[in-house]
Amino acid sequence: MAHADLPGETFVEKPVVSEQAPDFVKEVISRMISGQGDLIPVSQIPVDGTWPSGTTRWEKRNIALQIPVWDEEACIQCGNCSMVCPHAAIRAKFYHQASLVNAPEEFKSAAISARGFPETRYTLQCYPEDCTGCGLCVAACPVRNPKKSGDRAINMMDKEPVLAQEKQNLSFFEQLPVNDRRQVDFSTVRGIQFLEPLFEFSGACGGCGETLYLKLLTQLFGDRLLVANATGCSSIYGGNLPTTPWSKNAEGRGPAWANSLFEDNAEFGFGFRLSSDHQAEQAMLELEAFRELLGADLVDAIIHAPQLNDADVQNQRERLQQVQEKLAQVETPAAQSLKVVLDRLLKRVVWIVGGDGWAYDIGSGGLDHVLASGRNVNVLVMDTEVYSNTGGQASKSTPMGAVAKFAVAGKRSAKKDVVLQAIAYGNVYVARIAMGASPQQTLQAIREAEAWPGPSLVIAYSHCIAHGINMTHGMEQQRLAVRSGHWPLFRYNPGRTEHHENPFELDSLRPSVPLTEYIRGEVRYRALNIACPDEAEAILDEAQKVINRKWGVYEEMATHNAMDFVPEKASAVH
Repeated sequence: MAHADLPGETFVEKPVVSEQAPDFVKEVISRMISGQGDLIPVSQIPVDGTWPSGTTRWEKRNIALQIPVWDEEACIQCGNCSMVCPHAAIRAKFYHQASLVNAPEEFKSAAISARGFPETRYTLQCYPEDCTGCGLCVAACPVRNPKKSGDRAINMMDKEPVLAQEKQNLSFFEQLPVNDRRQVDFSTVRGIQFLEPLFEFSGACGGCGETLYLKLLTQLFGDRLLVANATGCSSIYGGNLPTTPWSKNAEGRGPAWANSLFEDNAEFGFGFRLSSDHQAEQAMLELEAFRELLGADLVDAIIHAPQLNDADVQNQRERLQQVQEKLAQVETPAAQSLKVVLDRLLKRVVWIVGGDGWAYDIGSGGLDHVLASGRNVNVLVMDTEVYSNTGGQASKSTPMGAVAKFAVAGKRSAKKDVVLQAIAYGNVYVARIAMGASPQQTLQAIREAEAWPGPSLVIAYSHCIAHGINMTHGMEQQRLAVRSGHWPLFRYNPGRTEHHENPFELDSLRPSVPLTEYIRGEVRYRALNIACPDEAEAILDEAQKVINRKWGVYEEMATHNAMDFVPEKASAVH
């Protein structure tokens, strides 16, 4: 709403959603956003209760005073800024230079840095009305511009002077085709920036430390992703009305997402796996009945398709499409049934996600049960070390010395180590990651977890506003957490035992800074000196000793003889 300061001026109401939004968004969702939901007639609400997904893209909150602006001359096209953006507001594309014929005069592009593509251009684009202005992208940029002191390859600038031009640039950028997933290198941060995020513009806190991991899941696994989400922050910014950030691609397909409770989310996601596997088995049985009509070669190719990468998946899609086309002329009940279940033969990727309140506390029993099952499920714990969504209560993940509700004098016990519990099973892939400390290790761990045919557990450091930090420094806090030894990075891959290799790989170096350097930037630790000034030093000294002992355990595991690990357990997966 524009303000009227001068006599005779009138208020001009600014639309709360984009003018390009679908009618339902304009007529229903926009009213809810503007607080006029009680004016919506019942006749406009879908009778079956369904709700459109990917609606955050129409909201255009415009909450940032500053936005990142790209310096194409200084950029090395590393992809770090896009990787860490919690709101998917920075994206990159490569395209043939001929596509720039109708580009706006000030549309930015650069020759792509990859060799052998002289006619290919690269553009990094900010979504100016969706950006929250958190600045994590600038903090992640490794470039220091020698021509402009203090500048990087991406820099925060006042939004108003550049908004009109950036909106025009964005309009053109979105007309450029999304890059073919088969042409993207999934193994590097540089490659991941070209994958379309299907989790975008959430209403999470600016600079949120959780959402960047969810965004990465959608980039890696796309519309094959099934997500079981525990109640918590991720269920609020993930499924709250009036808009949802879970989106879909140009073909109208996207991740399947559902929210469950604190206490049963692991079992809920386990059901995803069981039902998906059962449906695939049923589809194979029905497919076999049409072997003569479809041809043995096509049926065998579908049943034995590897589906290890996106090229494999696309080949499987094309084979299934061939089946649909051949069945189009068959009107029997058996053919109709096969048409319905056929897409179950495309590999589904199941991720069970939630926070530490769920995984360490309320749902820990269910999580343990699911990990012990041996089934192919993946678990992502976005660990903020506190109950973030319900007011900042201490959880079993809260570290020693941190102040939280129910631990106002500083938590006196050490942080629960769920990774050692999971490693004890021998057949669970386990990793601890922190994107701010090592985006490449984060990427590798998530890809390895999905590739492992058994259960996997990935614990992700997620900085949070409940830590009492400047969220712009979230990536730096993640780096300090790793450098201090508070958050060692590692991967335990049971598959390595098959090659008589140590399955435990310690990915971070020995602690190089004391715990005090990490905690001095967080109110949750500094408050200890206020709450218990006489005991604070002793508690933090003990916390440092806990870190040193735990690091010793991990280092011993990393240098262990690989033959001491039991390969029989590593192969005991379903």
